[in-house]
Amino acid sequence: MLVRYYGRLLVGTLSAFCAAFSLVSSASAETDLASRMKDPGQWPMAARDYANTRYSELDQINTGNASRLQLAWTFSVGADRGQEAAPLVVDGTMYVVGPYAGPYPNRVFALDATTGELKWSYAPKPEPAAAGVACCDVVNRGLAFDNGKVFLNTLDNHTVAIDAKTGKELWHTKLGEINKGETITMAPVVVKGKILVGNSGGEMGVRGWVTALDENTGAIAWRAYSTGPDKDVLIGDDFRPFYDNLKDKDLGVKSWPADRWQVGGGTVWGWISYDPELNLIYYGTANPSPWNANQRSGDNLWSTSIFARDPDTGRAKWAYQLNPHDLFDHDEINENVLIDLELNGQSRKVLIHPGRNGYMYVMDRATGEVISADAYDFVNSYKGVDLKTGKIIPNEEKTPLLGKTVENICPSAPGAKDWQPTAWSPHTKLLYVPHQHLCMNFKASQVGYIAGTPYVGADVDMYAGPGGYRGEFMAWDPVARKKVWELHEKLPVWSGALVTAGDVAFYGTMDRLFKAVDAKDGHLLWQFRAGSGFIGQPISYRGSDGQQYIAILSGVGGWPGVVANAEVDLRVRNAALGFAGATQDLPFYTAGGSELLVFRLGGTSGQDDNHAPSR
Repeated sequence: MLVRYYGRLLVGTLSAFCAAFSLVSSASAETDLASRMKDPGQWPMAARDYANTRYSELDQINTGNASRLQLAWTFSVGADRGQEAAPLVVDGTMYVVGPYAGPYPNRVFALDATTGELKWSYAPKPEPAAAGVACCDVVNRGLAFDNGKVFLNTLDNHTVAIDAKTGKELWHTKLGEINKGETITMAPVVVKGKILVGNSGGEMGVRGWVTALDENTGAIAWRAYSTGPDKDVLIGDDFRPFYDNLKDKDLGVKSWPADRWQVGGGTVWGWISYDPELNLIYYGTANPSPWNANQRSGDNLWSTSIFARDPDTGRAKWAYQLNPHDLFDHDEINENVLIDLELNGQSRKVLIHPGRNGYMYVMDRATGEVISADAYDFVNSYKGVDLKTGKIIPNEEKTPLLGKTVENICPSAPGAKDWQPTAWSPHTKLLYVPHQHLCMNFKASQVGYIAGTPYVGADVDMYAGPGGYRGEFMAWDPVARKKVWELHEKLPVWSGALVTAGDVAFYGTMDRLFKAVDAKDGHLLWQFRAGSGFIGQPISYRGSDGQQYIAILSGVGGWPGVVANAEVDLRVRNAALGFAGATQDLPFYTAGGSELLVFRLGGTSGQDDNHAPSR
């Protein structure tokens, strides 16, 4: 442990802290976070709850008065790069983290959630070299909270525990190596006293994993790899995948060319859900490495897969691979929303996974059975999903061949939807989906592996899909298996979604608009034009004044936004792993930003430019 690594390490604190908490059981740790989830006035984790619904039970802001939303206060995190983090609100304090940029990378701020007053800030002193190996901007997707502690992941592979009241560091643990290309961008998740963290770096040929840390000490409890032998993937005799083709031994080795699984990707940088009743965590794994599939024969397990694991031991209970032998960088790290649905007269415990491949999966979360899988955007790279076998049906005409440019592949490499999270309303029983609408030309090329350098093997050129628009916000009915309404946007919709009991859905656009729409029909209720585009995650909470607030970070960036906040030559369409072609005009709409924006209801009127026209 390098004491110089973090500037506010308290000498002797770690041993005292561990002793003080030696009597705290994992059960009480679970109760602390679970009780806060039941309080609609708080927002205690990035996804709001273990089911990943991003639903607020607050209804003070509703379809009748959302047009009166006004800016309450703002705060700058001091780094004009991609702002993808979700703020947390616990006991009247808001916790927010900045990107890995500026003089204080990944700085954490504690603010009075009602007034915006700064209570404390914590500034790690991480390794600057991490920014050089980050694939797609130096983003951070949020913090975690439990038992009086805030948990931070830094881009250079450290997880840190911070005292929520004072901002003092309690412990930090190193989880990966930047010289191998590993980074961490995901928001940690706390389950039963364990901090769950996954790595990024599939474009660098790293080997994906998810790791569980003891929340009191930072000690590693278990680590499950996404590739390799069963003992590394934590697959044992109690592993029960639904489909027969996934039941053989050591498929994480056999489904790869010799030794390629060691640099095979399958990173875990998205969202983790948890079902307390089944005691299972759910998460998806990323693309196999390299993108050039000609260099890795086989299904390449367990990349592009969904895992269900026991959080106590990490042992896999079932798994399902969405994209065997992935051809197009279709990670499946997207969220798994856990709900109960009435299907064919029967109540089913399901997870909804909006696949990067363009299909909306409804799966039995106890068994891993695919119940339905329907296209929610234009798809021509596949011909559907066989529900009997669970296998996606490839379109052979779109298979990339070495040295040949294959045109008009839809969806493009970021998929029909990437990391940007959906929101589920138990009131409307609809899923609100922010996503992109892009196609691409793809040319595979031979690439060699060198640790810590790009391991891609593809030239990609992205552009708008059919209809000429590049983004969409839509409502999906998982029972009827269809889109209910849709809103087209000129640029990819890269922000997260929020929906409330007031039947208002919120999302942001990359051309600087934060929008509130009617959750039932998509009608625009209100919009606010900010200083920079939105790729953040909106949240809702109750202030100490009894008012309902909406908060989101403004600051364009991420994979589609680096053309606006970094030195990328816009004339090179395949720059930024191909996204430059799709967003060449973005710098004409916005530049980078670093602003936290907080809104509440105001008077009967406000700035005309920031309000939707009346019906």
